[in-house]
Amino acid sequence: MKIFIINPNTSRSMTEKIRTVANRVKRKDTDVRVTCIESGPTTIECSYDEAYAIAPTIDLVKKAVAEGYDAIILACFCEVGVEAAREVSPVPVFGLEEITLATAITLGNKFGVMTEKQPRVAMKKRHVRRYGLLERMASIRPLGLSVAELDQEPERTKAAGMELARQMVEEDGAEVIIMGCAAMAGYSDEIEASLGVPVLDPLTVAIKMTEAIVDMGQTHSRVGLFAPPSREVNG
Repeated sequence: MKIFIINPNTSRSMTEKIRTVANRVKRKDTDVRVTCIESGPTTIECSYDEAYAIAPTIDLVKKAVAEGYDAIILACFCEVGVEAAREVSPVPVFGLEEITLATAITLGNKFGVMTEKQPRVAMKKRHVRRYGLLERMASIRPLGLSVAELDQEPERTKAAGMELARQMVEEDGAEVIIMGCAAMAGYSDEIEASLGVPVLDPLTVAIKMTEAIVDMGQTHSRVGLFAPPSREVNG
Protein backbone atom coordinates (compact mmCIF):
# COMPACT_ATOMS: atom_id res chain seq x y z
CA MET A 1 0.00 0.00 0.00
CA LYS A 2 1.00 3.61 -0.49
CA ILE A 3 0.46 6.24 2.24
CA PHE A 4 0.93 9.97 1.63
CA ILE A 5 1.91 11.83 4.83
CA ILE A 6 1.55 15.61 4.88
CA ASN A 7 3.18 17.85 7.46
CA PRO A 8 0.85 20.90 7.37
CA ASN A 9 3.62 23.37 8.17
CA THR A 10 6.80 24.41 6.36
CA SER A 11 9.34 23.08 8.87
CA ARG A 12 11.88 20.94 7.02
CA SER A 13 13.40 19.55 10.22
CA MET A 14 10.00 18.43 11.50
CA THR A 15 9.20 16.89 8.12
CA GLU A 16 12.45 14.92 8.24
CA LYS A 17 11.66 13.72 11.76
CA ILE A 18 8.22 12.56 10.59
CA ARG A 19 9.89 10.75 7.66
CA THR A 20 12.36 9.01 9.99
CA VAL A 21 9.66 7.78 12.37
CA ALA A 22 7.36 6.74 9.52
CA ASN A 23 10.06 4.65 7.87
CA ARG A 24 10.89 3.04 11.22
CA VAL A 25 7.34 1.98 12.16
CA LYS A 26 5.71 1.19 8.80
CA ARG A 27 5.42 -2.34 7.47
CA LYS A 28 7.98 -3.50 4.94
CA ASP A 29 5.33 -3.68 2.24
CA THR A 30 4.07 -0.13 2.92
CA ASP A 31 5.48 2.73 0.86
CA VAL A 32 5.31 6.15 2.49
CA ARG A 33 5.89 9.56 1.00
CA VAL A 34 6.39 12.40 3.46
CA THR A 35 6.17 16.03 2.41
CA CYS A 36 5.20 19.44 3.79
CA ILE A 37 3.36 22.47 2.50
CA GLU A 38 5.46 24.97 0.56
CA SER A 39 3.85 28.10 1.98
CA GLY A 40 2.21 28.74 5.32
CA PRO A 41 3.23 28.70 8.99
CA THR A 42 6.63 27.35 10.02
CA THR A 43 4.93 25.64 12.96
CA ILE A 44 1.31 25.47 14.08
CA GLU A 45 0.95 27.18 17.44
CA CYS A 46 -2.57 28.66 17.27
CA SER A 47 -5.81 28.85 15.29
CA TYR A 48 -4.35 31.65 13.15
CA ASP A 49 -1.58 29.31 12.00
CA GLU A 50 -4.11 26.55 11.34
CA ALA A 51 -6.17 28.81 9.08
CA TYR A 52 -3.17 29.59 6.87
CA ALA A 53 -2.16 25.92 6.68
CA ILE A 54 -5.44 24.46 5.46
CA ALA A 55 -5.55 25.56 1.79
CA PRO A 56 -2.05 24.35 0.82
CA THR A 57 -2.70 21.15 2.78
CA ILE A 58 -5.86 20.46 0.77
CA ASP A 59 -3.90 21.02 -2.46
CA LEU A 60 -1.53 18.24 -1.40
CA VAL A 61 -4.46 16.00 -0.48
CA LYS A 62 -5.81 16.41 -4.03
CA LYS A 63 -2.35 15.62 -5.39
CA ALA A 64 -2.19 12.40 -3.35
CA VAL A 65 -5.60 11.32 -4.61
CA ALA A 66 -4.63 12.05 -8.21
CA GLU A 67 -1.43 10.01 -7.83
CA GLY A 68 -3.29 6.95 -6.57
CA TYR A 69 -2.29 6.79 -2.91
CA ASP A 70 -4.28 4.37 -0.73
CA ALA A 71 -4.51 6.68 2.30
CA ILE A 72 -3.45 10.11 3.55
CA ILE A 73 -2.21 11.20 6.98
CA LEU A 74 -2.17 14.85 8.04
CA ALA A 75 0.63 14.80 10.58
CA CYS A 76 -0.65 17.35 13.06
CA PHE A 77 -2.34 16.66 16.39
CA CYS A 78 -4.79 19.55 16.03
CA GLU A 79 -6.45 17.91 13.00
CA VAL A 80 -5.68 20.77 10.59
CA GLY A 81 -7.98 20.49 7.58
CA VAL A 82 -8.98 16.86 8.23
CA GLU A 83 -12.71 17.32 7.68
CA ALA A 84 -12.19 19.30 4.46
CA ALA A 85 -9.66 16.72 3.28
CA ARG A 86 -12.17 13.92 3.77
CA GLU A 87 -14.68 15.82 1.65
CA VAL A 88 -12.32 15.88 -1.34
CA SER A 89 -10.74 12.44 -0.87
CA PRO A 90 -12.31 9.06 -1.60
CA VAL A 91 -9.43 7.33 0.24
CA PRO A 92 -9.04 7.36 4.05
CA VAL A 93 -7.69 10.57 5.61
CA PHE A 94 -6.52 10.68 9.21
CA GLY A 95 -5.12 13.37 11.46
CA LEU A 96 -3.25 12.43 14.61
CA GLU A 97 -5.65 13.45 17.36
CA GLU A 98 -8.96 11.61 16.95
CA ILE A 99 -7.40 8.28 16.01
CA THR A 100 -5.03 8.45 19.00
CA LEU A 101 -7.80 9.34 21.45
CA ALA A 102 -9.84 6.43 20.08
CA THR A 103 -6.87 4.12 20.64
CA ALA A 104 -6.16 5.46 24.12
CA ILE A 105 -9.59 4.57 25.49
CA THR A 106 -9.02 0.93 24.52
CA LEU A 107 -5.82 0.81 26.60
CA GLY A 108 -6.92 2.34 29.90
CA ASN A 109 -9.76 3.99 31.77
CA LYS A 110 -8.47 7.56 31.54
CA PHE A 111 -5.91 9.29 29.36
CA GLY A 112 -3.69 12.33 29.85
CA VAL A 113 -2.50 14.59 27.06
CA MET A 114 0.69 16.61 27.09
CA THR A 115 0.66 19.69 24.89
CA GLU A 116 3.07 22.46 24.05
CA LYS A 117 1.95 25.65 25.86
CA GLN A 118 -0.86 26.69 28.19
CA PRO A 119 -3.08 28.35 25.52
CA ARG A 120 -3.32 25.01 23.66
CA VAL A 121 -4.81 23.29 26.72
CA ALA A 122 -8.19 24.96 26.13
CA MET A 123 -8.17 24.02 22.46
CA LYS A 124 -7.38 20.37 23.14
CA LYS A 125 -10.01 20.19 25.88
CA ARG A 126 -12.52 21.61 23.41
CA HIS A 127 -11.60 18.85 20.94
CA VAL A 128 -11.97 16.14 23.60
CA ARG A 129 -15.42 17.53 24.42
CA ARG A 130 -16.35 17.44 20.73
CA TYR A 131 -15.43 13.76 20.57
CA GLY A 132 -17.57 13.03 23.65
CA LEU A 133 -14.59 11.84 25.69
CA LEU A 134 -14.41 14.28 28.60
CA GLU A 135 -15.29 11.56 31.11
CA ARG A 136 -12.33 9.50 29.89
CA MET A 137 -9.86 12.40 30.15
CA ALA A 138 -7.71 12.64 33.26
CA SER A 139 -5.98 15.89 32.35
CA ILE A 140 -4.24 17.99 29.72
CA ARG A 141 -1.00 19.54 30.88
CA PRO A 142 1.37 21.94 29.03
CA LEU A 143 5.11 21.39 28.67
CA GLY A 144 5.75 25.13 28.47
CA LEU A 145 7.68 24.74 25.22
CA SER A 146 6.98 25.94 21.68
CA VAL A 147 6.51 23.50 18.82
CA ALA A 148 9.91 24.54 17.45
CA GLU A 149 11.53 23.80 20.83
CA LEU A 150 9.82 20.39 20.99
CA ASP A 151 11.29 19.60 17.58
CA GLN A 152 14.77 21.04 18.05
CA GLU A 153 15.47 20.17 21.71
CA PRO A 154 14.68 16.45 22.12
CA GLU A 155 16.50 15.90 25.41
CA ARG A 156 14.89 18.91 27.06
CA THR A 157 11.52 17.83 25.69
CA LYS A 158 11.88 14.24 26.90
CA ALA A 159 12.93 15.39 30.37
CA ALA A 160 9.96 17.76 30.63
CA GLY A 161 7.66 15.10 29.18
CA MET A 162 8.86 12.51 31.70
CA GLU A 163 7.98 14.78 34.62
CA LEU A 164 4.67 15.85 33.13
CA ALA A 165 3.64 12.27 32.41
CA ARG A 166 4.55 11.24 35.95
CA GLN A 167 2.32 14.01 37.33
CA MET A 168 -0.59 12.97 35.12
CA VAL A 169 -0.28 9.35 36.27
CA GLU A 170 0.33 9.98 39.97
CA GLU A 171 -1.78 13.10 40.53
CA ASP A 172 -4.48 13.03 37.83
CA GLY A 173 -5.18 9.32 37.51
CA ALA A 174 -4.09 8.92 33.89
CA GLU A 175 -3.54 5.32 32.78
CA VAL A 176 -2.50 6.18 29.22
CA ILE A 177 -0.36 9.15 28.14
CA ILE A 178 -0.67 10.87 24.76
CA MET A 179 2.17 12.98 23.37
CA GLY A 180 -0.05 15.64 21.83
CA CYS A 181 2.14 17.16 19.13
CA ALA A 182 3.78 15.75 15.99
CA ALA A 183 7.00 17.52 17.00
CA MET A 184 7.33 14.90 19.78
CA ALA A 185 7.35 12.02 17.29
CA GLY A 186 9.82 9.36 18.35
CA TYR A 187 10.04 10.43 22.00
CA SER A 188 7.54 8.02 23.57
CA ASP A 189 9.62 4.88 24.15
CA GLU A 190 11.85 6.26 26.91
CA ILE A 191 8.93 7.76 28.82
CA GLU A 192 6.92 4.55 28.55
CA ALA A 193 9.83 2.45 29.77
CA SER A 194 10.28 4.72 32.79
CA LEU A 195 6.63 5.00 33.84
CA GLY A 196 5.30 1.56 32.95
CA VAL A 197 2.09 2.86 31.33
CA PRO A 198 1.19 3.09 27.62
CA VAL A 199 2.63 6.26 26.08
CA LEU A 200 1.20 6.91 22.63
CA ASP A 201 3.11 8.58 19.84
CA PRO A 202 0.23 9.81 17.63
CA LEU A 203 2.23 9.51 14.41
CA THR A 204 2.96 5.85 15.10
CA VAL A 205 -0.68 5.23 16.03
CA ALA A 206 -1.91 6.92 12.84
CA ILE A 207 0.41 4.94 10.58
CA LYS A 208 -0.40 1.54 12.10
CA MET A 209 -4.16 2.22 12.23
CA THR A 210 -4.09 3.49 8.65
CA GLU A 211 -2.41 0.30 7.51
CA ALA A 212 -5.10 -1.75 9.25
CA ILE A 213 -8.00 0.24 7.83
CA VAL A 214 -6.62 0.07 4.29
CA ASP A 215 -6.20 -3.69 4.75
CA MET A 216 -9.87 -3.84 5.78
CA GLY A 217 -10.84 -2.08 2.56
CA GLN A 218 -12.59 0.72 4.45
CA THR A 219 -12.73 4.48 4.06
CA HIS A 220 -14.77 7.27 5.65
CA SER A 221 -18.49 7.55 4.90
CA ARG A 222 -19.28 10.19 2.28
CA VAL A 223 -23.06 10.48 2.69
CA GLY A 224 -23.19 12.86 5.65
CA LEU A 225 -20.47 14.81 7.45
CA PHE A 226 -17.84 14.14 4.75
CA ALA A 227 -20.06 14.43 1.67
CA PRO A 228 -18.12 15.74 -1.36
CA PRO A 229 -18.31 19.48 -2.12
CA SER A 230 -21.11 20.47 -4.47
CA ARG A 231 -18.72 22.52 -6.62
CA GLU A 232 -15.03 23.15 -7.17
CA VAL A 233 -13.46 26.25 -5.59
CA ASN A 234 -11.48 28.50 -7.94
CA GLY A 235 -8.32 30.26 -6.92
